[in-house]
Amino acid sequence: MPVVRGLSAALVLLTLSVARAGFAGQADVSVPTTALTQAETEHFLKTARIVAHRSIPKGTTRPVRVTLSDGRLRHDAAFSSVDERKPVMTFAGGRTEFDFVDTYRYSLAAYRVARLLGVDGMMPVTVERTWNQQHGALSWWIDAKWDEAARLREQLLPPDPEAWDRQALRMRVFAMLVADTDRNLGNVLITSDWKLWMIDFTRAFRHTRQLPSPDGLTRCDRQLLATLRTLNRAEVETATGRYLGRAEIAAMMARRDLMVAVFDRRIAALGEASVLY
Repeated sequence: MPVVRGLSAALVLLTLSVARAGFAGQADVSVPTTALTQAETEHFLKTARIVAHRSIPKGTTRPVRVTLSDGRLRHDAAFSSVDERKPVMTFAGGRTEFDFVDTYRYSLAAYRVARLLGVDGMMPVTVERTWNQQHGALSWWIDAKWDEAARLREQLLPPDPEAWDRQALRMRVFAMLVADTDRNLGNVLITSDWKLWMIDFTRAFRHTRQLPSPDGLTRCDRQLLATLRTLNRAEVETATGRYLGRAEIAAMMARRDLMVAVFDRRIAALGEASVLY
């Protein structure tokens, strides 16, 4: 039973170019993404000059695609500076949300929570940066072949359905934990090797302490569940304190407790082998 048919999760495209020490004297030499460590990627995003920019045609928050260069490495990134708050927000479909928040800070917080849980390999490296006199989140650009909307439209099937489902399940767990209300098909990117990427969490971290669809929590990565169990408020506050308030963190921890309880009940009823992978 493919779990990704209705999946909507997120992430942003990437085109990498890098020149290491061996390329001294050359400018902007392209190499594979793996040429940079996570720390090197963060440093580049924080310090490289933004030398070009253009609008991104998709997305309601008007992100901008920028090109960065440090003289050796040239690479694109997505910059989002959305920071909107409304006491009441009514959407086109008629849905109303109170205390509506749409902010780049949540994308920064989501990346840091993903690092705590060990699923940050499914998200582009994201850092805080100021550009064009605006504070925002800058995310490494993912060189995606499709988004989930295009995959479904073209009726493409993954070559390894089980590996695909496991990725989708991790995304589902993470999106539910951070209470992301904007998991649309355009926020799931797929690279040519059928890796899923999550992008854009500007509408996450709602104050709800309930799970929107607990029935969707059918299976879980064994290590991810173990990490969820041991996740504590102090480490979340340390990692995200610049971007999340106490109420947002408390709500997330309450959802964590409910999620762990759901999986424990399923394990007791069906056996560990049927629930964990």
